Amino acid sequence: MLGWSQRDLASHSGLPLSMIKNIERGASDPRASTLAAIEKAFIDAKIILLEPGDVRDGGQGVRFVDKS
Repeated sequence: MLGWSQRDLASHSGLPLSMIKNIERGASDPRASTLAAIEKAFIDAKIILLEPGDVRDGGQGVRFVDKS
């Protein structure tokens, strides 16, 4: 949705590029604080992650937030 590379996500989340790579290839089990940093990067980019049962904007999934 954002067109971000792993390097972009690392930059926006403040995490090392190696950590993003390890998470994506399943080589590490990220801590809650790591996932929170990734989620914050998406939220700052106006992306929301909807959990199962969340009925906003059509339910579970990923959406751009319209904050106009």
